[in-house]
Amino acid sequence: MGDDSRLASVVALAQGMAAAHSSREAWRAAAAGACRALGGSFAALSMWERELGRLRVLVNVGELAEGEEEFPEDESYPVHQFAEITEFLHEQWAGGGEPGAWVETAEGPAAGRRPGYCHQRVAALRRRGRGCCVVAPIILHGRAWGELYVARPVGAPVFDRADADFATVLASVVAAGIAQTERLEEARRLAYTDALTGLANRRAVDVHLERAVERHRRDGAVVSLVVCDLNGLKRVNDTHGHAVGDRLLERFGSVLSLCGAMLPGTLAARLGGDEFCLLAVGPPSDEVVKAADELCRRAAELELGEGVACGVASTEDAIGSVRSARRLFRLADAAQYRAKAERADRPVVAGREGPDDPVVRLADAPSEEANGERRRFRGRHAPPEP
Repeated sequence: MGDDSRLASVVALAQGMAAAHSSREAWRAAAAGACRALGGSFAALSMWERELGRLRVLVNVGELAEGEEEFPEDESYPVHQFAEITEFLHEQWAGGGEPGAWVETAEGPAAGRRPGYCHQRVAALRRRGRGCCVVAPIILHGRAWGELYVARPVGAPVFDRADADFATVLASVVAAGIAQTERLEEARRLAYTDALTGLANRRAVDVHLERAVERHRRDGAVVSLVVCDLNGLKRVNDTHGHAVGDRLLERFGSVLSLCGAMLPGTLAARLGGDEFCLLAVGPPSDEVVKAADELCRRAAELELGEGVACGVASTEDAIGSVRSARRLFRLADAAQYRAKAERADRPVVAGREGPDDPVVRLADAPSEEANGERRRFRGRHAPPEP
C-alpha cells in the first residue's frame, strides 16, 4: 500500500470514529478501519481492565471464527497469558522507548524469540485458522488502555516491520477517537443526569416518555408513569439547612432507584426540586402500583422526611386514549396532586374511580376549570384551624 493510500485509510478511520454515536459504534469503526487499512481479514479491539487483570474484547470484525461474536458479552483473557503486555507497555516504555506494534505468526517462533517459542497468540492463530497478526498497544491519557489486533488468513503475506509501524500510527488515531467518544458520552451523560442524585433528569424523562408513548401508539406497549413529590423538604431546608435537605433528596433518590428496580428497565428520575418520577414500559399497571406502594412505605421511614405524595397513570387503566406524552404526564401529575391534597400514604392511581374519575377530570380540564378542581381538592382536605 502506497503512502497516499495509507494516508487516505488513516483519514477514513478517523472520520468513521468521529461519525459514531456511541462507544460501540466507535469501537466497530476503529476495528473495521484498521482492518481495511492493513489489508487484514479480521480485527479486534480490546481493553485492558487493570483492576481485573484481564484483556476484555470489545468488538470483533471481519471473518469471524467459530465462537467469535461481533460484540462478545464476556470474551476476556488473563493478562499473565500475554507477557508481551508487560514487555511492550512497561519495560520498554520505562526504558525510554515508545510502545510499538509487533507481529506474530502461526508458524512461530516470532522474530527475535527463542526457538520453540509459542504463547497464547500463536496458539490462537493456529486454532482459528489465521496465518499472522499485528498487535498495536493503544495509549490513552498516558496509560495503556488496550490493544488493536489485526490478522490475515493462512497463505496471505505476513505482516512486516512497515506494517507494524503503520499499525502503531493507526493505534494512535484510534486512541484519539476513543478519547473524543468518551468526552462526548460524558457530555451526554451530564446533559441527561441530575447532578445531586445521579438519577435521570427532566430532559431525559421527556425524551424517554416521547419514545414510550410512540411505542404505545405503535404496538400497544403498556406505559406507566409514577410522579411523586417529597413532602417536608422546605421545612427541612428552613430548619436544618439546605445541606441536610440535599441529603434527604439523595436518600430519597436511592429509595426511588431501589423501587424502580422492581420493574425491569424502569427509568428513575428527578424532575426538579422535590419532584421525582418513575417511567416504566412493559410491566402491568398493577406491578407499577405495587412498586409505587413500596416507594410510599420506604419514603415514610426516611429520617426527617414526611413521606411522599405519589400519583400513577398507566395506559392499561381506564384513562382514555393516550396520544401524547403530555397527557400521560398530566394524568400522573393530577394523581400526585390529589395524593398530596388528601395526605395519602399510598399512591393515587388515575382512572380507577369509574367513568367520572376526578383525577382524569382534573388532568383533562381546561386551565381555569382545572384550577377550580384543585381548589376543591384543597378545600375538601384542608387541615383544621389551630
